[in-house]
Amino acid sequence: MALEELGIEADHSKTRDKLIGVYVGILAVILAICSLGGSNAQQDALQQNIAASNDWAFFQAKNARRQALRLHTENFETLLLTQPSMPDDAKKAIEAKIAEYKAQDKQLTSDPKSGEGLDELFAKGKALEATRDEALNKNPYFDYGQALLQIAIVLASVALISGGNMLLFVSFGLGLLGAVSTFGGFTLAFPLPGFLS
Repeated sequence: MALEELGIEADHSKTRDKLIGVYVGILAVILAICSLGGSNAQQDALQQNIAASNDWAFFQAKNARRQALRLHTENFETLLLTQPSMPDDAKKAIEAKIAEYKAQDKQLTSDPKSGEGLDELFAKGKALEATRDEALNKNPYFDYGQALLQIAIVLASVALISGGNMLLFVSFGLGLLGAVSTFGGFTLAFPLPGFLS
């Protein structure tokens, strides 16, 4: 009878070990997905930050050009007011230049056709920043997910070797939290607690 009990206990131990091995494998797969998500979030944040920086630099250059045109326009308008005895040909040339500068100013301010007016560049820059910020917001979820999943794997491995169940239960809890955090990184479905963000 003692041998039969040992056989049943050995079979139970082998089954337990196999199940823990499968559990560790599942955690490893979730960890790989979490790691990939974190890497993609960092890469997206970097790319969107570069794109936003380029957009804002272009915005600043166009804005400087528009300001220069406005100054030239004001100077010409002042010239016309201060020199009323100016010959008509000169007045017409200056008025034509003022009209040209105002048309350029208008196009620099808004150019829906090319999408490169200041209004369009501003909207594009804000959209790129929002995309960057979303990617940055995902990163802590993946960081915590990876840490929790790694700890869960280690605890499950120790439980496998030691035969203890307490570490296995803690591993289940941490593994679940790591999986939820990974899900949160992909969806931003819930906020991180204040002390974690």
